[in-house]
Amino acid sequence: MAGSQDFTPDSRNSALMVLLDGALVPAEQAQVSLFDAGFGLGDGVWEGLRLHKGALLFLEAHLDRLYRGAAALRIDIGMTREALSASLHDLLRANSMEDGAHLRLMVTRGRKSTINQDPRFALGPPTIAVTAEFKRRSAEARPLALAMSTIRTSPPEIFDMHLNTHSRVNYIRALLDVIDTGADEAIMLDHRGFVASCNATNLFWVKGGTVFTSRDDFCFNGITRGNVIALCREGVAPLQQGDWAPEHLLAADEVFVTGTMGGITPAGAIDGRALPSTPGPVTIALTQAYEALKDAYAKEHAAR
Repeated sequence: MAGSQDFTPDSRNSALMVLLDGALVPAEQAQVSLFDAGFGLGDGVWEGLRLHKGALLFLEAHLDRLYRGAAALRIDIGMTREALSASLHDLLRANSMEDGAHLRLMVTRGRKSTINQDPRFALGPPTIAVTAEFKRRSAEARPLALAMSTIRTSPPEIFDMHLNTHSRVNYIRALLDVIDTGADEAIMLDHRGFVASCNATNLFWVKGGTVFTSRDDFCFNGITRGNVIALCREGVAPLQQGDWAPEHLLAADEVFVTGTMGGITPAGAIDGRALPSTPGPVTIALTQAYEALKDAYAKEHAAR
């Protein structure tokens, strides 16, 4: 398997602590109620966080997205950003983590008196759970194989992709739609037929030295995507955002995806057809710039 979220197994993950409703708990003992709204309904929001050289990368942007999403769902997290951030660092210390770890921070509406879609049946505080694992991309990982899916992304009045919710079935269906072809991720068009996103990551491609990506409306509100767009605008490479037909993507010289786990991950083929350059010079330049950005952030924000 070579998906953008693939990682090298690490024996240290056999005995880790997790954070559950303010308590540090051995991972194998952590339990959530069957009546939890997140389990029964996918009613919650989450963030993936990367630990790099002592710092949780771009933590402020991730917390912005978390609290904005929770507010949209009318979930009161019940903790200040400072208190939540402190609890994340407590978890890192409990697991002796300083680098190369991935956290998944999850907030659900919490336990309900019965499982139904009415949020008024919630009994009280939200469930806040955080896992922390040692995860690194394999240095030998091959470029991704992508394939076009028939499953599409949606406009915000139907299902808002900018809300990082637990409800992921549409994106799982997109991957299932192509996985038997040998694809690692699915390319999803928006409801109008333009290139929008991959099922788990944001999608970029390069043609004639220019980076192309979709408009912001119908793709994930990715933190890594935002950083790559900013690097382009700062001069690493020309950038064009817009509505692009699938044929524009299929004529690309280079293709890469972005996400918290994998950073910038090159693709090597679309629909079984090899791309001309993998990774190409623009992808390499952006990867180097992104690594420098990560190092600069870590140097400024690493826990002392």
